[in-house]
Amino acid sequence: MSAPAESSGSAGPHGAREPRDCAGPSARSGHFAHPALFYAGRQEYLDGVLPFVRDGLAAGEPVAVAVPRGNLELIRDGLGDIAGAVRLLDMREAGRNPGRIIPGVLRAFADAQPAGRRVRIVGEPVWAGRTPTEYPACAQHEALINAAFTGRRLTVLCPYDVTALDDEVLADARATHPTVITSGQESSSPAYDWEGVVRRWNEPLPVVPDARTFAFTADTLPVARHTATGEAARFGLAGTRLDDLALVTAELTTNSVVHGGGSGVLRVWAEDGHVVCEVRDEGRLTDPLAGRRPASRDQRGGRGLLLVNMVADLVRLHADEAGTTIRCWFAR
Repeated sequence: MSAPAESSGSAGPHGAREPRDCAGPSARSGHFAHPALFYAGRQEYLDGVLPFVRDGLAAGEPVAVAVPRGNLELIRDGLGDIAGAVRLLDMREAGRNPGRIIPGVLRAFADAQPAGRRVRIVGEPVWAGRTPTEYPACAQHEALINAAFTGRRLTVLCPYDVTALDDEVLADARATHPTVITSGQESSSPAYDWEGVVRRWNEPLPVVPDARTFAFTADTLPVARHTATGEAARFGLAGTRLDDLALVTAELTTNSVVHGGGSGVLRVWAEDGHVVCEVRDEGRLTDPLAGRRPASRDQRGGRGLLLVNMVADLVRLHADEAGTTIRCWFAR
């Protein structure tokens, strides 16, 4: 897949039905809705997003907008005096790692609202400039929204720039969203199959042959962490980012010992301005939402992969019957 260019619960496939107005049923219904907004140009973007936001505010619904900064400025200007009533987030920062968007952006906002109140969110996780390395995590994130919010009174509207994004990206959008809005009309997507997207982008992560490699067990966990931080520092990672890598390494290697068969393999290398650390083990990760649920205050354990998603710049994961690989990127 080529990179897009810059620009200002389980369910099966649904059959197509008659289009409907984009401000209508999916935003007002009492259940979860997840439409994709296909737009071409600034005016179509604003025509699709601003009424959705204004109608939500008029209905007394909490509204958040998490989109890349350029589009965020367009929305802020378009809302004028009522912009202060909307939670505005730059998705390039808040959603740099797609794995943190569900717990750190969508759930963080929705869970903070009064129980039973319907919530609206505009979320744009796929934009021009997302790299081919990032994109599989973006596609899986969009798919997993459907599992994460089943039964919630929530609408997540996801804009897609049809003039800048690859055909493959738009095809995935049709598969990860039950409805698609085009030219102001909303219709069901016959291609909807979010589980298929999760499976398809569960890509194997080939071994990097020149990476620093360390096989660890319970007795050598401290050495594994020291190896990772030493190698990362050699590649130029420093300060809080080095601390973040140390924390991620500790969580992943400990998780391998406890849940992954008692051992694993750690690898560290430099790649395109990042330091990458990876942990492989024989554990079987079967929960697709692992690391994407906010931890409750009284929760004991189960926070490791969530923490990894919250601090790494990108997390890619591959899991099958042979084991699990988790790869994390940290910008230098």
